[in-house]
Amino acid sequence: MPTERITFPGHSGDTLAARLDLPEGPHLATALFAHCFTCGKDLPAARRISARLTAMGIAVLRFDFTGLGQSEGDFAQTTFCSNVADLRAAADYLDQRGMAPTLLIGHSLGGTAVLRAAPSLRSVQAVVSIGAPFAPGHVTHNFDHALDEIERTGQAQVDLGGRPITIGQAFVEDARSASLTQSLGTLNAALLVLHAPRDAVVDISNAADIFTAAKHPKSFVTLDDADHLVTRPEDAEYTAEVIASWSSRYLALTPPAPPIGVPEGIIRVSEAHAQGFLQDIQAGPFHHALADEPISYGGSNKGMTPYGYVSAGLGACTSMTIRMYARRKGWPLAHVSVDVSHNKVHAQDADTGASGKLDQFQRHITLTGNLTQDQRQRLLEIADKCPVHKTLEATARVTTTLV
Repeated sequence: MPTERITFPGHSGDTLAARLDLPEGPHLATALFAHCFTCGKDLPAARRISARLTAMGIAVLRFDFTGLGQSEGDFAQTTFCSNVADLRAAADYLDQRGMAPTLLIGHSLGGTAVLRAAPSLRSVQAVVSIGAPFAPGHVTHNFDHALDEIERTGQAQVDLGGRPITIGQAFVEDARSASLTQSLGTLNAALLVLHAPRDAVVDISNAADIFTAAKHPKSFVTLDDADHLVTRPEDAEYTAEVIASWSSRYLALTPPAPPIGVPEGIIRVSEAHAQGFLQDIQAGPFHHALADEPISYGGSNKGMTPYGYVSAGLGACTSMTIRMYARRKGWPLAHVSVDVSHNKVHAQDADTGASGKLDQFQRHITLTGNLTQDQRQRLLEIADKCPVHKTLEATARVTTTLV
């Protein structure tokens, strides 16, 4: 996915660093992502979610809050409300570029911040929280041992995730006094709550409180045994897939007409991760699949193999062709199923007179219904009229251009 490194002024005028991940095809919508407490925009889970959304045509802005990551400012002088103000500043930046956000995604305290900010952002149609606390003050348990020092001196340096972070008294007081109740009651957007029951940082009861306080439409999906940071690749993959599938229901994703000469549009295939072979397959904003290789071949077995998709295309086309013919004839065909297997065979074994190996696709067709033997035989003949069958049997040309 193409990425722009950008900056914009935050709530206090400090320069905030951001990444704007853009779709390689048409831009259909924009999402704004808020990271977890003292984390950053480049957390692996955030990158995977962004990659999945950009494949759908949704641009994603990820930024570092004031005083964190590559953003300027003093984190010790920030509060929960200043985080919310940074979010609004990010939304204003996108609006000025003609890309007002329609989807907000927030992780942990970032999730609480997007829930607080959403009612004031008119363009927002859908909101996602991931492991978010219902009460912003919940984050203070991460540095309980330092609260006395913060109250006594006004600030204290604490260790969070192996990094020294200075927490100020203003942050503690603001977090403790902030509430989501009113914001959730006036959200005016669809809500998806994602939370892991075994989250050891933010208890699952927070998800219940958020869900109960919000009005419909709202959804809850468990992240099972994922940790709070959604560290494992398979958990990040699942989270990204759920967000993508859910958001497509609530966002107005209207793709443009396909290019001339490409009636079915472009199918885009891109790597999901740099490791292994997992691939995102996207056909427009609504149709997504994964391709992979078996574990024994170095893959993660999370999707069909490339030849599996070729077999699937043949099977689907065969079934459709049979159904169209039976429907046109008015024949009592109740159901069609096609089993397809693929193998490489020696050409001489296939009696083609050629040398080397060729691809062999074996189809087993099952026709259910009160059909005569002549009708069954005719439908078997019609199976060979399937356009994909003809393509596979003919000589196809593949042209390649390096972009």
